Amino acid sequence: MYKLALISALAGSAAAFAPAQTGARSTSLNAFTAADLPGALAPMGFFDPLGFAEKADEATLKRYREAEVTHGRVAMLAVIGFLVGEAVEGSSFLFDASISGPAISHPGQVPGGWDALIIAGIGFAELQRAKTGWVDPADVKFDQAGALNSDYYPGDIGFDPLGLKPEDSEELDVMITKELQNGRLAMLAAAGFLAQEAVDGKGILEHFSS
Repeated sequence: MYKLALISALAGSAAAFAPAQTGARSTSLNAFTAADLPGALAPMGFFDPLGFAEKADEATLKRYREAEVTHGRVAMLAVIGFLVGEAVEGSSFLFDASISGPAISHPGQVPGGWDALIIAGIGFAELQRAKTGWVDPADVKFDQAGALNSDYYPGDIGFDPLGLKPEDSEELDVMITKELQNGRLAMLAAAGFLAQEAVDGKGILEHFSS
């Protein structure tokens, strides 16, 4: 079960929670400077103690934000995968309900052949994200590898099946901030889950109930 959750988490790095693109972008999407970035909340404000944003040009800052929002989306799904995978162990219809124990041990219990499916899923999702956000490598100078399209806003790959993206730029900034904050929390939570299970070999839900 955890392996399937992991597939969803990694594949979702390219799509989940992304606000959809519209024909005309708002002013807030066109402006991309440290002073204008969504995601800063009191009491921390714009938290950048090492000054990465201050030292970065616009292209680099966009890559930083793309990495942050993508890792946050993966982490949110990974946290769900940890909890759900352990909650249904022994009762799932998948793999004869034979997968059990801490979530970090689940991948090794899944029958062979699923790794290829995971790699294919990740590859397809990342290819779609690259086509949307990145400049074609053939059109990029050798010293500008990984350049994002000039009109691409980090995380905005056009996936919004429920039509949740606000039309108002201020409301959109609020939604982006919420996603970033939840993603940041999830990254810390996922790291904590991994470390805790690796240390004592107990599942996260087992810790909650003990």
